[in-house]
Amino acid sequence: MLDLIILSLHYFICFLISVAIWCGPKDVDPHSSSAGGAETEPDGLVFIGKEEDIKKSQRITAKVDGREIVVFYHEGKFHALDSRCYHEGGPLCQGEIEDIDGQACIVCPWHKFKITLETGEGLYEGINPLEPSPTPKWQSKGVKQRIHKVTIDNGNVYVNPPDLSVSFDSDYYADKYKIGGELAMGKQSHSEAAE
Repeated sequence: MLDLIILSLHYFICFLISVAIWCGPKDVDPHSSSAGGAETEPDGLVFIGKEEDIKKSQRITAKVDGREIVVFYHEGKFHALDSRCYHEGGPLCQGEIEDIDGQACIVCPWHKFKITLETGEGLYEGINPLEPSPTPKWQSKGVKQRIHKVTIDNGNVYVNPPDLSVSFDSDYYADKYKIGGELAMGKQSHSEAAE
């Protein structure tokens, strides 16, 4: 009987460890730092991190009003946007930054959607079939990704909380990941599906 109790306890502990690992952080980028839960200042701005630290790491993720955002430092400027891609919730914090027609764009690592850091516009390469010899040109889908205003003060980086009176396509995934990551999505992440 004692053996049965010990065996049951062993399986229960293994189950708890499995749940803790499975529910742990998703889409962690080893090359970026994370501020975790950011602190709200009396003036409403949300402290993200030290300017020099973000310049060194080039990007950082943080929670602003429960919403995960990513702050990029690229070519001397700070840019903040929702961390999850408007298309299918890909982790933009893991994407590469590319120059497209003179605009700095984050490329979603899941489906290669391109989003301007400055405005949050989704870009695509298309042609005008009415042209005699159509050539692909970069065009805008409009603003798809919510961007957040960045303020630098005394070596600290702050972000304004989002104005939710205006909606963007990225709000859907920002809300889904706000309440529980992959569990809220009801599907596997792309990395889990590949295994």
